[in-house]
Amino acid sequence: MLYKLSKSGKRFDSIEPMPFEGLPKEKHLEDLIAQNLFDVLFEGNELMPIKQERQWQPEADIYALNKQGDLVIFELKKDMAGGGALHQALRYCEEAAQDGYEALQRHYRKYRNDSALDLQEAHRETFGLEHALDRSAFNRQQHLVVVGSASDNALMRNVRYWKSRGLSIDFIPYRIYQIGGEHYFEFFSLPFDEHSNPGDTKGVIFDTNRTFNQDSIWYMCEGNRVAAFGSIKGIVHSFKRKDIVFLYHVGHGIIAAGEVKSGVLEDHKADAKYCEVKWLTPKPERGQPLKAMSAAQIKKVMGFNFWWAKTMKPPFLDRTESAKLVEALQEVLK
Repeated sequence: MLYKLSKSGKRFDSIEPMPFEGLPKEKHLEDLIAQNLFDVLFEGNELMPIKQERQWQPEADIYALNKQGDLVIFELKKDMAGGGALHQALRYCEEAAQDGYEALQRHYRKYRNDSALDLQEAHRETFGLEHALDRSAFNRQQHLVVVGSASDNALMRNVRYWKSRGLSIDFIPYRIYQIGGEHYFEFFSLPFDEHSNPGDTKGVIFDTNRTFNQDSIWYMCEGNRVAAFGSIKGIVHSFKRKDIVFLYHVGHGIIAAGEVKSGVLEDHKADAKYCEVKWLTPKPERGQPLKAMSAAQIKKVMGFNFWWAKTMKPPFLDRTESAKLVEALQEVLK
């Protein structure tokens, strides 16, 4: 719940609960979650999406794998879902339990639009595993996550009942607030609501989009900007002035670092949103060998690993950690 704080003099002395609402269409919720779930909303969780709902098909909204190879199934409900909604989601979960490795790989290849992808290797790289999971380890267990309105008490009661009966199921509530003519989305991630403070200066390892566009690196480096494209371009709103961005080029590592110097700007022609940056390290140039700090080097310098599969790769760094990584990167790129 969001509360408005009222003051008497210099002291807060009362709280007023703010009314909230849902979204006009369930498809709006699905698109909002699908486009932001794995980069923004679940900052600290490790999930690898492999499938999204197809139109007119009886299936759940989003399917993902966790580090153990278990299948995590998301069913999204706009508002009052009704008594049959959870039974429908349980049926989707039961049907998905029948999928073996080959079926999961087909889903993943279609989701990524690449018929040559190997799910075992993609999973190993995503979670930074030393060895790929055996095919038999995939989809041994299923976990159902129902995302619904925080006011849907009947749905919450049903989820609690099945959870008490030993089913691996969780409910994640959301709320929409309208304040001063603007809309705000409140979401509660699992296992608890873990997010860095958006008001703190942070360091972020940010993907150059090489997988989808080989020229994105030059769009950023030559344009002195950090950018995102297409359906996920809105994630650049997570940046604020003075944040430190580390550009990560898949297959190489961090190739440059800069300080965010502007708010969010839009390039309609490139279908991109971006922030201007001031470079803190040498930046790559076309036609020249690409210098980079590899993932292994980054882990060695920082003493911990990152969630490489995401566009914004958590954990985010505080000011001291960012300065440490910039200093190490300057040595590598000089």
